Amino acid sequence: MSISILSVRLVIAFATLLILTRIMGRKEIAQMTFFNFVSGIAIGTIGASLAIDQTLSIRNGVYALIVWSAITIVIGIIDLKSKKFRIAVEGQPRVVIKAGKIMENELRKVRLDIDALNVLLRKKNIFSITDVDFAIFETDGSLSVDKKEKVKPLAKTDLQVQNKASISPTPTMIVSDGKIDTNNLKKLHLNEDWVMKQLESAGVHSIEEVFYAAVQKDGTLYIDNRSDGLD
Repeated sequence: MSISILSVRLVIAFATLLILTRIMGRKEIAQMTFFNFVSGIAIGTIGASLAIDQTLSIRNGVYALIVWSAITIVIGIIDLKSKKFRIAVEGQPRVVIKAGKIMENELRKVRLDIDALNVLLRKKNIFSITDVDFAIFETDGSLSVDKKEKVKPLAKTDLQVQNKASISPTPTMIVSDGKIDTNNLKKLHLNEDWVMKQLESAGVHSIEEVFYAAVQKDGTLYIDNRSDGLD
């Protein structure tokens, strides 16, 4: 392919993509839902083929872009008019924290683990689940959070930690999905026997009953039982 032909194809591909993207609207870029993700990848692939694939004629490449964009626009119109169709194509938001309690069943539905949830919270400048009233995992993969008006400790027992200097400046997870994090325990200079005693004093008789537990900055213990996700 000569430089002149390649240049023409690049200009045509760029102009066509720009025009069609403007027609499809800003939602294609602003909200990366499942549908927008698939649509964006497909249009980008067709555009790249139009630019550099000699086996694809300019006519067929432009036609493919126009047809795919038309399909995207039609689906977008149906999406606006039909809630059932919108849920089937894009999914629906999921409440992953309710009244300060982790909804573990909802986490499983959206394939989100507790570590990923904590990362999303930290991006919202929230370092403790106890500060959250509601958290909703949106269809575009973002997390919407409603903080508590007045943060109330959700600790089910007070910890008697002798060496307060060892407490992390941020909440430290010590139990995740029924398993004790021994590495974090060592960082806090605690042991498994101590954990079990604290859980028993909080009315928890088995580590398997705990979905998530963390030592807070103030030395209190936040415990979220598996049963909390059944509400």
